[in-house]
Amino acid sequence: MARPMPRVASLGECMVELYRRPDGSTVLGFGGDTLNTAVYMARLGLAVDYVTALGDDSLSGEMMATWRAENVGTDRVLRVPGRLPGLYMIEVDPSGERRFLYWRDAAPARDLFALPGTAELEAALESYDLLYLSGISLAIWGEAGRERLYALLDRVRRRGGRVAFDSNWRPRLWPDRETARRAYSAMLERTDIAFPGLADERDLFGDADPAAVIARMRTAGVREIVVKLDRPGCLIATGDAGSAPVEVSAEPVKQVVDTTAAGDSFSAGYLAGRLQSRDPAAAARLGQQVAAAVIQHRGAIIPREAMPAMAEG
Repeated sequence: MARPMPRVASLGECMVELYRRPDGSTVLGFGGDTLNTAVYMARLGLAVDYVTALGDDSLSGEMMATWRAENVGTDRVLRVPGRLPGLYMIEVDPSGERRFLYWRDAAPARDLFALPGTAELEAALESYDLLYLSGISLAIWGEAGRERLYALLDRVRRRGGRVAFDSNWRPRLWPDRETARRAYSAMLERTDIAFPGLADERDLFGDADPAAVIARMRTAGVREIVVKLDRPGCLIATGDAGSAPVEVSAEPVKQVVDTTAAGDSFSAGYLAGRLQSRDPAAAARLGQQVAAAVIQHRGAIIPREAMPAMAEG
């Protein structure tokens, strides 16, 4: 008998995206780090729901319709009358690096853990096999929201579910580094699969190299650590301190158009691989394949026809 498909919930914020083209025109879309990951997980065959709060406006409705068209479930989206989603603009320089401008302070996603439907949402999430979130998710929910999140993650893990966390460190979202360090450390104590970026960990915690990142995360109890390196590739550490990390190199991409969602799509590929019974190295190669396709196109979500053939769900 085939095993039931794991149920995945991706938690965070999706915003209205304005993408400025090289000719100066602007394209309207929708994006957010954990939403990007949810879309790519769905394309890779996972059963995934997106978890956030939106308004009752037309743009929020369009967002949800777009997610459903990508087979991302919307049953766990809370709607808040009279509120509007956040907004951001992407500007990309000639080398493919991007700059973000945000208008998100009043977005309902910030109140996800303080809404009338929050308790019911938390109860539903306890039954999922994997909860995925990022450092951006942690930042927008504030101290009180994070406390409710930690309690939820504890219940999920006691039941046998797992938690995946992408560091996605964004200094501008935090009041100071010490607050962020406390939040990240508390999160790691509740994390089964971590996706730290070496540059992020160096900036936030002062880790000198991947070994320092892995040692700190193992001390926190993380059992599967995928360090995104400064060079193309990642370093995977599983098990205890006696297990040697394995490096999985990535082929350099000759023509980088836009690096938006590179890390988000890598995480999606890795998690899809692991939940579909691939070993960590094979899962990393799938993640690299998806990310390589993403950075050769503009925008966070590439056309379905641009997905690499062997990565299609």
